[in-house]
Amino acid sequence: MEILNLQVPYLNVTIHQILLAIFAFAVGYIIVSILMDLFKRSLMRTRLPKMMVEFLVKFTKIIGIVLVVLAILPVVGINVNSIVLGLSAVIGLILGFGLQDTMTNIFSGLWLAMLKPFDIGDYIEINGIEGTLKSVGIMSTRITTFDNKEVMIPNKLIWGSPIINHTKLNKRRILLTVGVSYNTKLDKAISIANKIMKSKKEILDEPKPEVVVSELADSSINLQLRAWVKTEDYWKIKSELAKEVVKEFKKNKIEIPYPQLDVHIKKK
Repeated sequence: MEILNLQVPYLNVTIHQILLAIFAFAVGYIIVSILMDLFKRSLMRTRLPKMMVEFLVKFTKIIGIVLVVLAILPVVGINVNSIVLGLSAVIGLILGFGLQDTMTNIFSGLWLAMLKPFDIGDYIEINGIEGTLKSVGIMSTRITTFDNKEVMIPNKLIWGSPIINHTKLNKRRILLTVGVSYNTKLDKAISIANKIMKSKKEILDEPKPEVVVSELADSSINLQLRAWVKTEDYWKIKSELAKEVVKEFKKNKIEIPYPQLDVHIKKK
C-alpha cells in the first residue's frame, strides 16, 4: 500500500491514481466499444448505406472515447475545467488556421457515405489512382491498389473530382483493338474475330457483340472487338480474347504488323 501511495516524479500523482485511471479507461473503452457494436447493429437494420453506417459509428466512437478521457481526468487530480479551457483555445486556433479543410473533409465524407457513389469492395478510379475501396473514414478514404499499395485520399479531393466506378454496374463492355496489315482481307479477319467472340459463353447476346474498323493507322488497319460481359468476367474474357485473336490470326496467316516507316530516298 505504501508503494501505491508513492508520488510519480514530476507528475504530482500517485501510482494508485495512475493504475486507477488506466483501469477506468480500459473499462470505459470496453463499454464504448460494446455500445458502438449495438449502435452499429441497430443502424444495419435500417436502410442506411453500409458506408454511412461505418462513418457514423467511427465518428460516434471518437466522441465516446473523448468523453471517457474527460471523465477519468479528475481521478488523477486534473481539473477538467482547465482542460476544457485548453481545448477551447486549441479549437480557436484550429478555427483560425485549419478548420476549413478539416470540416470540408468531414462533410465530404458524410456526403460520400449518404450519396454512395461507391461501396466497400468496389474497384474505383479517382484522380488517376485506381484500387479497391476498403473504407471511408471521417477525414479520408482508403483504397488498395492493384499492386497492393494502400492509398489514403482526403475526402475533399474525392468529392471534388470525377469518380470512375468500374464495378458499380453488373455488366461492362470489352473493347479490344488489334491491328492487321493493309494487305489483309478484312471480311475474313472480321469473320474470324466474330467466331472467337461467339465461342465465349460468358459474352452476352445483348447488346450484340461486333467487330468494327476503328482506325486507318500509319502501319495497320485497326479492328475493334466490342463485347458485353458480366462485370466479374471482364478481365478474364478480355485476356482470353486477346490470346485467341493472336492464335487464330497466325493460324489463318493474317498479319498483325509491327510499327513501320517507309523511307524514300531521291537522288538528284
